[in-house]
Amino acid sequence: MRILVVGAGATGGYFGGRLLESQQDVTFLVRPARAAKLAETGLTIRSSTGDFHRDAPPTVTAATLNGHYDLILLSCKAYDLDQAIADIAPAVGPDTAILPLLNGMQHMDRLDERFGAARVLGGQCVIAATVDADGVVRHLNTSHSLTYGERDGSASARMAAIAQAMLGVKFEARASNTILQDMWDKWVFLATLAGITCLMRAAVGDIMRAPGGRETTLALLEACRSVAEHAGHAPHDAVLAKARGVLTEEGSTLTASMLRDLEGGKAVEADHVVGDMLARGAGGADVTPLRTAYAHLKAYEARKERQAQG
Repeated sequence: MRILVVGAGATGGYFGGRLLESQQDVTFLVRPARAAKLAETGLTIRSSTGDFHRDAPPTVTAATLNGHYDLILLSCKAYDLDQAIADIAPAVGPDTAILPLLNGMQHMDRLDERFGAARVLGGQCVIAATVDADGVVRHLNTSHSLTYGERDGSASARMAAIAQAMLGVKFEARASNTILQDMWDKWVFLATLAGITCLMRAAVGDIMRAPGGRETTLALLEACRSVAEHAGHAPHDAVLAKARGVLTEEGSTLTASMLRDLEGGKAVEADHVVGDMLARGAGGADVTPLRTAYAHLKAYEARKERQAQG
């Protein structure tokens, strides 16, 4: 199976590197600067679950991409989706499966529109990783799962082929027949975590120490849950119980990666993670906490744009 991994940053570099480690036919689609860096220093993963290094891993750029691939692992940020769609178009053939690992659901509509729903699988990943100043992919904890599935829940031939390619990888790979619900479950949790940690500029444990912190967090979670229910994908009680536990854990240092991006003055996925959740809640229950979190993120973007303009 020919696999094209879009990006070799924290997510693409990690999962693509682990697939390379298991001797899969992997090529990274990257920008020229990243291609040059990988050619010079190789791809390195540092993780408590095991390190990995590959000298000069296979790379292509949008200008050198040639031929169709069996599987495209799409790991870009939401704000880079338009460019990624344009870049991968030459690699998409009649039998290509696209496996997106973006957060939320908005990207699914865009990919369906450009390539057709039949080519687009459901997918999600759970990983905390970053790329340091030397280009090393650093895995920040022990979570590293990738879930994929046909959106109609079927057990297709391409699902079997992907499962075969995932055998022996050093991350948790799981085929799901409820992938859309899985994606909504993650989105409800992530929109809450990103919204509250960015709004409060603090980790979960710090928020729990603040007066009203627990109540504010749970109100935001309830708003996200109500949107999911309105869309026909209400999380099960066990999923919500787990989310509440993580989001209200005393002493927890957990934050969303969006907070790290915000504090670093970088672009954030405000529209894709929080804004689209808010938009899909029209006609549903009270989404005031979501509206507050979204307004905060958009104010950050407006200030960033103003400062860039001088």
